[in-house]
Amino acid sequence: MSPETSTDVLRYSAFTPEGSADDGGNPAGIVLDAAGLDPSRMLALAAEVGYSETAFVMARDDAERRFRVRYFSPLVEVPFCGHATVATAVALAERNGPGELVFDTPAGEIPVSTAADPDGTVRATLTSVPARSRPATPDETAPALAALRWTEGDLDPELPPHVAFGGAEHLVLAVASRARLADLAYDFDGLADVMRQHGWTTLQLVWREADDLFHARDPFPVGGVVEDPATGAAAAAFGGYLRTLGLVREPMTLTLRQGEDMGRPSELLVDIDPTDPRVRVTGRARPIGDPHR
Repeated sequence: MSPETSTDVLRYSAFTPEGSADDGGNPAGIVLDAAGLDPSRMLALAAEVGYSETAFVMARDDAERRFRVRYFSPLVEVPFCGHATVATAVALAERNGPGELVFDTPAGEIPVSTAADPDGTVRATLTSVPARSRPATPDETAPALAALRWTEGDLDPELPPHVAFGGAEHLVLAVASRARLADLAYDFDGLADVMRQHGWTTLQLVWREADDLFHARDPFPVGGVVEDPATGAAAAAFGGYLRTLGLVREPMTLTLRQGEDMGRPSELLVDIDPTDPRVRVTGRARPIGDPHR
């Protein structure tokens, strides 16, 4: 049993770039002993914490390094959250030592590998459930673009709109210019309505700088959050999207840079294999308030 109790909330920042200050990465709450909490209490705690997600460890077997985890935003439970998974894995590795972990989540089984960098910072790699992607329909794309205050002319014709899944569903929209991605002032309530109608967790808005380097922004109004600084579940879904488009012909690692336009730079490394439907997403995490890591 961990020394933490059901009311102790740890705060970690996940997908922090190497050498970044305290304002990098995506904050997540973590409750390592949540066995006694019901969903209403978990939702209330997540709202109190105020981060885009808080992870709750509902059951744990430290000897087998297997953990049952649920994820709550300030407004709703979500089936899977990548940055909170990375943060929780790092918190567990700091207490139990690095190595292999398994998370049982509402989205399925998520293996997570943890290892310590030379400076002591722990890095975690999650392996997603099988990722998939399909073309978005005009009835899906048009209202989303209207809520974003974008047009079809803003989009990259080589990267068509898709609905992608890597534990949760995300609408992927690729824009033709970095300036368009930077200029994001959307209709919060309108986009939330569209997302609820279709069951999307975030929108994965991307711009391709190079074949292995993308910039991303992820509105999350259905969770009560304007924008996510780093979205591991969407990164996994995006890997499935690129594979579905035939853009992954051999195993590759791409970098997703997110959070730059909101002052919280984040870095997600995404490993994609054209023969494996699963996607691996890697990032660093550290306790919030620890500027030396």
